[in-house]
Amino acid sequence: MSEDRWNTVLVLGGIRSGKSAFAESLVADAPSVRYVATAVGGEDDPEWLARIEAHQRRRPQSWSTEETGADPTRLTELLAEAKPDETLLVDDLGGWVAAVLNPARQPNDDEADVAALAEAVKATRARVVLVSPEVGLSLVPVTPVGRAFTDALGVTNQALAGACDGVALVVAGQATWLKRETPAPKKPQAAAPTVVTPPPVETTPAPLASVLTERTMTLPLVASGLTEIAPGMDLPLPSSDAGPDARERLGTIDLPGIGLGAFGEAVEFAAATQDTTTPRPWTAVRLVLIAGNHAGGAAAGADEADIERRLAEAEQGAGLLGRLAAEAGADISVLRVSAAGAIEDGPVTGDDTVSAGLREGWRLADDAADAGRDAILLAGLGAGLEAVATAVLAATTGAEPVAMLPRVLVPGGRYDDDAWMVRCAAVRDALHRIRQEPRGATDILRELGGPDVAVATGVLLGAAARRLPVLLDGPLGIAAGLVARDFASQTRHWCLLPEAGTLALVRQGADVLGLTPVLRTGLDLGEGANALAVLPALRTAIGLASALPVHPAMLGEQSVDDDVV
Repeated sequence: MSEDRWNTVLVLGGIRSGKSAFAESLVADAPSVRYVATAVGGEDDPEWLARIEAHQRRRPQSWSTEETGADPTRLTELLAEAKPDETLLVDDLGGWVAAVLNPARQPNDDEADVAALAEAVKATRARVVLVSPEVGLSLVPVTPVGRAFTDALGVTNQALAGACDGVALVVAGQATWLKRETPAPKKPQAAAPTVVTPPPVETTPAPLASVLTERTMTLPLVASGLTEIAPGMDLPLPSSDAGPDARERLGTIDLPGIGLGAFGEAVEFAAATQDTTTPRPWTAVRLVLIAGNHAGGAAAGADEADIERRLAEAEQGAGLLGRLAAEAGADISVLRVSAAGAIEDGPVTGDDTVSAGLREGWRLADDAADAGRDAILLAGLGAGLEAVATAVLAATTGAEPVAMLPRVLVPGGRYDDDAWMVRCAAVRDALHRIRQEPRGATDILRELGGPDVAVATGVLLGAAARRLPVLLDGPLGIAAGLVARDFASQTRHWCLLPEAGTLALVRQGADVLGLTPVLRTGLDLGEGANALAVLPALRTAIGLASALPVHPAMLGEQSVDDDVV
């Protein structure tokens, strides 16, 4: 359960309002979700089946699906049987009401069914999100069947609104909480990071910024009206219609063969985040590189001198990251943060540092948006980062650390298995140390993540607030994504994983976050470099999808349809 402590939520919204996407974002922090589908029939309706498929594509592979079908009592039974550690997403109650009103069940006490469902929601021990159509703003139906449905749905919505801990209304993709307390706003500035535009200029680089030394910073007023970073923030969601519509358009454009293949994921993501079916390629990407070391066993086998060399190259726009950034037309923003303690010994940082790190990360995203950047590429560099990200993944999802922790590769292509075992022991001891501690977002950052993960989490939150897409690449972005969902679960919908890489840690974390890698080329160039290497290809695919016209044969079909009408 997240720190906001809600247990049951009713999400209302009209057709194509984005209510389902918002509901899915609320349960994004769950290791697994039971998706309860209430739709009945539709086998002979291609458009209805297409809608269902669009919903299915958004769901992570870790989710299971259960259908209640024509038996409305099944939903009540599922809620009663659900265990405390389970998460259920019911989508939607319109299908459930249709089953209640099924003529085959009449005569029947429909109000008793509604009352039983409301009581089951009140009594359930699980975490539950229910989605329901809001029909009260439309005209009164002209048919008896239509009036019966709207009346029954209105009664159901009122009953469940009273039973749930929270009620949200989604209009045009924007959610407003009707039943829930909003955190009180706060207002609190920090030094800027080093920003480099490759190739490097001939001036002397500015002194590196020391972060996390300021206790207060100014946060922008985000679209939701919140100015405090706290669990349960209401941040914007991408368009729930533009993405699926853009993917559907891919099947009609003038491309030979089967089209863009896996690049359709990037096209759909760009369309959703830009709210258009013909998205533009990203032309001004900023690589935000967060550098922070971790003490103790997590850093076993790390060559800190080599890490410092690569970091200095990035600051000067040189080395691998500088070359790839120059070729991709991206600039680099490097931020050094204070070192974190050993995860096996105790809290790796303090609450004040966590708070300052979150705000600094938010400011980095704000700076990128103000500078006209249309996407952020989030990456990290530092000793012990992979082990810490593994600990965060294990602590938040229950993943097996030994299976997730990357091996320790040293120069010459040799693996240091002794160092890997030391890292495993550090992660094991850290998880044992916090076994009875709370695991909210700030707890995880204080006990395991440290300043670099806190800043990265703030970047994701700030980017979502500014509607700025984030390309993730490597363990830091995945760890930050897992933590950020407890502050604002909408953040994952603004994230894309351009390349899967070779790390099980990244693949597993991405699956939990519901992120499907665009490419699986097997690149293993380090954080930031994988995404920079494939960025030109992503741009090409998005540009083609937007610029190419509809195939002439499809235009002919549309003309025939128009003539028939």
